[in-house]
Amino acid sequence: MMKIAKKSGGLFEQFANAATKFTGSSPAFIGAVAIVFLWAVTGPLFNYSETWQLFINTGTTIITFLMVFLIQKAQNKDGKAIQLKLNELIAAHDHASNRMVDIEDLTEDELDQLHKFYVTLSRLAKKENDIHSSHSIDAAKELNLEKVKSIKHYKKLKK
Repeated sequence: MMKIAKKSGGLFEQFANAATKFTGSSPAFIGAVAIVFLWAVTGPLFNYSETWQLFINTGTTIITFLMVFLIQKAQNKDGKAIQLKLNELIAAHDHASNRMVDIEDLTEDELDQLHKFYVTLSRLAKKENDIHSSHSIDAAKELNLEKVKSIKHYKKLKK
């Protein structure tokens, strides 16, 4: 099994991770609500002036602009992690096609063709009308037994 070392990444990576974690937290939300509340109650003090309105508009625009990039970075990282996890599952399963690894690089037409394959598979499964034929306790035990044998065989080959 491959050991994965955890790296802290560069300065931007560390900042982005911390900012994403903080902005998705309850204290950040409460802070944002407090700022809006404070801004609203100060309206009468500033006679609801254009400067008073411009303050909140400018602040929210800047924060939104910066958050778009942080959110996109977080989504890219999460998407990559999910793809790698799925690739690992495909690679580890004896009956799964390794051609499915990295299919995100296929064209839209190629993905549509694969989608049709799985829709057909689903229709055929629905015709069975018995979930127990494909998801029974006996089937689970057989799959587990196959996996255990495969792992033991793999460990013997490594030695």
